[in-house]
Amino acid sequence: MPLFNKTLRLPSSHYIGRRAYFVTICTENRAPFFTDHRLASWSIEKLLANATSFNFNLHAYCVMPDHLHFATEGLHDTCDFQKFVDRFKQTTAFHFKQQNGQDLWQRRYYDHVLRSGDPVEDVACYIWWNPVRKGLCSQPQSYGLSGSQTIDWIRRASVSTSWAPPWKS
Repeated sequence: MPLFNKTLRLPSSHYIGRRAYFVTICTENRAPFFTDHRLASWSIEKLLANATSFNFNLHAYCVMPDHLHFATEGLHDTCDFQKFVDRFKQTTAFHFKQQNGQDLWQRRYYDHVLRSGDPVEDVACYIWWNPVRKGLCSQPQSYGLSGSQTIDWIRRASVSTSWAPPWKS
């Protein structure tokens, strides 16, 4: 009997241009690698650098112990979301494997192309409130592994949101 691999991605054209995305990348076997604050901070630095290199804005990001959430948007018609995420995963995974002898990321990641009716600020608040929902802090502003390049997140994160990714709905 043949085995079929389910295609999780939309056609490539959905990942090119000035689109916005919600992304979740999980660590291999959901290992809590990012309880190491230095590793988590380093991952944020690499995410920010790759976003700049590939012409993406990071509207929100949050590194949790075993995964990373971010909301991003291409700045030009030629921006390639898949190349941006793949390069980020590749470079961080390579360095991590050299240092620790382990795989950092799961093979795949979850992405959701935001629709024009999805306010990016609501998606960002969902991301920033994740540590609160998981009991890691009482207010998003007190979690040191979150941020934004485009939104005054300290002020905006004061209000929670009802937005949730489709797989949570």
